[in-house]
Amino acid sequence: MTEKLHVVRNQKDTVFRMLFREKKELLELYNALNDSAYNSPEKLTIYTLENAIYMNFKNDSSFLLDSELNLYEHQSSYNPNMPLRDLVYIARQLEKYTRNDTIYSSALVKIPVPRFVVFYNGTDVQPDRQTLRLSDAFEKKTAEPELELKVLMLNINFGHNKELMDKSRTLREYAQYVDRVRKYAKLMRIEEAVERAVAECIKEGILEDFLSSQKAEVIAVSIFEYNEEEEMKKIRASEYREGKADGKAEGKAEIVAIIRKKAGRGLDSEKIAEILEMDPDYVKRISDLLVEDPDRSDLQVAEILVGQKEPQ
Repeated sequence: MTEKLHVVRNQKDTVFRMLFREKKELLELYNALNDSAYNSPEKLTIYTLENAIYMNFKNDSSFLLDSELNLYEHQSSYNPNMPLRDLVYIARQLEKYTRNDTIYSSALVKIPVPRFVVFYNGTDVQPDRQTLRLSDAFEKKTAEPELELKVLMLNINFGHNKELMDKSRTLREYAQYVDRVRKYAKLMRIEEAVERAVAECIKEGILEDFLSSQKAEVIAVSIFEYNEEEEMKKIRASEYREGKADGKAEGKAEIVAIIRKKAGRGLDSEKIAEILEMDPDYVKRISDLLVEDPDRSDLQVAEILVGQKEPQ
């Protein structure tokens, strides 16, 4: 097991984000998606908000290229709310982009073309590509929505989207790496599975330079990422059981246990909500109950949440 887990700088990091935070790899991914042939990474401008979190919505990669504002997101769990999340985020980005202009003048204020892409590599079955629409969330269906936002969701698991993978070596090798981690994790402890996958990939020339130069951080992030994925599965399963059982405390207790674990690592409620993609107010309420009485069991906290028990 690696002894350098302290190198992780961002609890929200994933191997995907580490790979594509450099302009060269990001440009390669853009070219693969758009059948373009840009070869000057310096023409790509990283465009992120100063604040890490705005209303708990954070975009993984925002960049300007050829008058397009691209918002890329990597996810290991399916989220149908991405159009709404991106709507909130793009509004903030465009506010930043036009801060030196006035939108109340008679002159048309020009803005870049927004484009939204989700790179999905969760374990739930999803098609190679699909379009998520903001209008799908409208309480009342309309034939011609006056406000629409479309998000392209691509399945980047190994074996999917072959044409795209053939165009982006980095994306293809990333999919191979993740596939090996998951395969070995079924046979051994996650720490051993990650180290074996990293060693084999380096030996076989898969993400060789990246894995060799950032080996300790990649191992630490991969372990963290895998554990997060497993915990998200528990949350989704718990939410499903809550829906079937009309919100019984037993289902919420699993969520409380996960939040307790995160808090024990020193994370505050805002960071926990970001990681677990949950309502910040709900996470804060649970966190406050845990701080108020650390001796409360997960089930006791859950019973308070569903109104079966009053706080003591």
